[in-house]
Amino acid sequence: MEEFVVKDGKRLRMGYTTGSCAAAAAKAAAWMLLTGKRREKISLRTPKGIDLTLPVLEIQAEENTVSCAIEKDSGDDPDITKGTLIFAAVSRTDTPGITIDGGQGIGRVTKRGLDQPVGNAAINSVPRKMIEENILEICRLTDYTDGLSVVIFAPDGERLAKKTFNPRLGIVGGISILGTTGIVEPMSEAALVETIRVELRQRKENGAKYVLLTPGNYGSDFIRLDMGIDAGTAVQVSNFIGDALDICRELGFQGALLIGHIGKLVKIGGGMLNTHSKYGDCRMEILAAHAGAAGAAPRLLEQILDCVTCDDGLRILKSAGLCDRTLSRLTRRIGFHLQHRGGETLETGAILFSKEYGILGKTDNSQKLLNKILEDF
Repeated sequence: MEEFVVKDGKRLRMGYTTGSCAAAAAKAAAWMLLTGKRREKISLRTPKGIDLTLPVLEIQAEENTVSCAIEKDSGDDPDITKGTLIFAAVSRTDTPGITIDGGQGIGRVTKRGLDQPVGNAAINSVPRKMIEENILEICRLTDYTDGLSVVIFAPDGERLAKKTFNPRLGIVGGISILGTTGIVEPMSEAALVETIRVELRQRKENGAKYVLLTPGNYGSDFIRLDMGIDAGTAVQVSNFIGDALDICRELGFQGALLIGHIGKLVKIGGGMLNTHSKYGDCRMEILAAHAGAAGAAPRLLEQILDCVTCDDGLRILKSAGLCDRTLSRLTRRIGFHLQHRGGETLETGAILFSKEYGILGKTDNSQKLLNKILEDF
């Protein structure tokens, strides 16, 4: 792939996701199965609109099944799955339609709250759609109207998965097939922080004394849809909460309010001011710690620690009548760590929400900060 982005003054090559690999392998296998002809390369349009032409590897053809592989290339982005082979085996079936499943080395979902329901292969929604659309394209080209079975597999997947968060998330037996755009863009943390700095500097130069921060699209959507506030009011700071507060302090802001999903903000309750999963995933541990301090029994804490999402943990706490008390403690602790980072000159506050339960907690000064932000904006 010869698409590039420039970050930190460096020209970085983009790559493509395991989802693109799976879809391309499935498309190539379907074409060879239904035409009886060998294919050494396959073309694919990604959801991002970038076209890929990829070498087809490890071709195995039988009368009713063809399998082949695409090698994962993540460009200049460090990635555990870089260089691994993602296979697809496509077979004729008597069942109408396209069925998609995972085989060797593809994880299986065992806990609630993920993209796929319990029992499904860990092939996320967008890759599934890509696989189905590309298979259907081949069916139309070949006038094939019967059913096809697609099995995605990765012989090295089980070993690679041990280096990921999959076992912790309740995905067992292998890697996940991921990607929402089909393309991997190399990430530069310094460049992202500088982008945040530029936007905050613009706000300050336009006369703002207070600023609204949110990690990303979840927060922006909640601010707009649930709070009725222009989403443009907020500066998106991704996982870089601590860096954003440092910049606010350096630029001379008087206050900053953080509105975010509990899945991000719960980590702040443990002192994590960079919430990226590569630095750790302590969501359930922190939630369980506050639940324990709120009176949860050991058996209840075990259930929380087994959860995949915070919403699932909150469901357990609600059933036990401990949700409000737990969230009150957690919100205070989040407020403590934000203010510690903000120092003496920057007043900080937070509002926590979830998509399922709405607003979950507010620091005592959150409404005052929000009013001042809206006056500035």
